[in-house]
Amino acid sequence: MSNLDRQSTPSLCGGRGFVAAEPVRELLSPRRVKLGGSTEVRRLLPNLGRRMVGAWAFVDHYGPDDIADEPGMQVPPHPHMGLQTVSWLHEGEVLHRDSTGSLATIRPRELGLMTSGRAISHSEESPKQHARLLHGAQLWVALPDAHRDVAPHFQHHTDLPTVTAPGLTATVILGELDGARSPGTAYTPIVGADLALAGGTRTSLPLDPDFEYAVLSMSGEAQVDGVPVLPGSMLYLGCGRTELPLHADSDAGLMLLGGEPFEREIVMWWNFIGRSHDEIAQARADWTQSSRFGEVKGYEGAPLPAPELPPGALKPRGRLR
Repeated sequence: MSNLDRQSTPSLCGGRGFVAAEPVRELLSPRRVKLGGSTEVRRLLPNLGRRMVGAWAFVDHYGPDDIADEPGMQVPPHPHMGLQTVSWLHEGEVLHRDSTGSLATIRPRELGLMTSGRAISHSEESPKQHARLLHGAQLWVALPDAHRDVAPHFQHHTDLPTVTAPGLTATVILGELDGARSPGTAYTPIVGADLALAGGTRTSLPLDPDFEYAVLSMSGEAQVDGVPVLPGSMLYLGCGRTELPLHADSDAGLMLLGGEPFEREIVMWWNFIGRSHDEIAQARADWTQSSRFGEVKGYEGAPLPAPELPPGALKPRGRLR
């Protein structure tokens, strides 16, 4: 899943100056974006009021969509740099291909983790024979300076660790939660977890007070620290928390996202994360004119053309401390 917006505008993200250093309850509303074929997503990050949560820089929630008579997700080959993509499904399947030669079908509660490093391209599509419903989330993690040029690679993990409490099952997607660690490679202190709450549950999750957190609602209705959170919305929680109270009267699904605040300001445009406008401009030119991002073999269709990069430089203010 990617940013297919043909009017993509560069934005500054990251930096501790954008982080709430204390616990807050900031409910974020999504922006609805069409994403190829019959898929519409609800975009939570970047948001007008909140750009990142730790190293999490991009969050789309989609479905549940009835695609029985539709092509479903159809995202042509397109480039990425400076980030990891995290594919997470509750229903349906997504076929992933990339320029390293990876080919995998991602199913519910399996981790599809693609590290772009310096450059990669990939496609995502619903298989020709697919399930009736499609429901999931696509997220990006910004890579820190020391690792943003790593060799591109893809990981597919079908068995992930869980943390349990009465009425709660937390599947650890990325990073660590309450001593359970995901097998997915993480390059910054981070956590991503899928929370399944049974109806009538009242519980709490241990948190790291040095992390900032947010909770994305996937299904049902739950109260997060006393705030009702409906599907397709996200509650930003800030830093300084040691636990997170959760309550659900009926079954509900959430995603917990958190991490150490991302110190370095970044420039994010289209499907690239860089450190300057010039770097983004070079990546766009390379996708259009060179073989830097490689070739996705096996996809039936043309690669995605790059949108026009708006004129004028957008420069980070530098490392904030």
